[in-house]
Amino acid sequence: MITAGIDVGSVSTKVVLLVDNEIKYLVRPTGWSPRYAGEQTYHELLAQVGCKPENVAYRVGTGYGRISLGFIDKAVTEIHCHARGANYLVGRGGLVIDIGGQDSKAILINQQGKVIDFTMNDKCAAGTGRFLQVMAAALGVDVSELADLAAGRNPLEINSMCTVFAESEVISLLAKGADKRDIIAGIHRSVARRVWGMASRFMPAEQVIFTGGVARNHHIKDQLAREAGVPVIVPELSQVAGALGAALYARELAEKC
Repeated sequence: MITAGIDVGSVSTKVVLLVDNEIKYLVRPTGWSPRYAGEQTYHELLAQVGCKPENVAYRVGTGYGRISLGFIDKAVTEIHCHARGANYLVGRGGLVIDIGGQDSKAILINQQGKVIDFTMNDKCAAGTGRFLQVMAAALGVDVSELADLAAGRNPLEINSMCTVFAESEVISLLAKGADKRDIIAGIHRSVARRVWGMASRFMPAEQVIFTGGVARNHHIKDQLAREAGVPVIVPELSQVAGALGAALYARELAEKC
């Protein structure tokens, strides 16, 4: 059986094909049109795998752009899809923290990947991938360089988590001669504190499962572990956890048909 999960986020679109128990995936920028990105990424992955659309038993869409996907069979909230995908990747329950392009989520899940409770920040870009992109631009570096530049540095205090004010603060620190590597380390600590301030109400938890594109930043992962005081696990396929969860829901629904 082949099922598909399409996670259209504000920054990137992730598609997972479950070919029996084998995971095939593709990540592409969302760009100007969530609908176009979802359809194009889905068909591009089908072509790579050598699968015809009619051979896909069921398709589930998630993410903020899910309502624009006309070709899916069902839309499922990103909270439930991220929970299901994270549980599949680590094989246990715990506290899932997902930092995406424009929001961050904390989801408490049981051993079966069911959502017990959750909270999210979707009103402000603070502590998200977009926040990091703006800070990287202000510092004149690529967002992919941030983790390595911050490693082993002394974090400077970044007092504002409003994107506009934090950017002004960063520019001011640069003007005073501060080392940009220490500034980046401070930005990462601020992000970790902001996210953990949202997620800490779900403690005690034995571990944190860190998903989303920002989870690839190993320095933020280390800062998050420092704030949490428990191990932080980053699954190998952390960026596509939502799309994977959607594909798993699709398989479950296809089996019921």
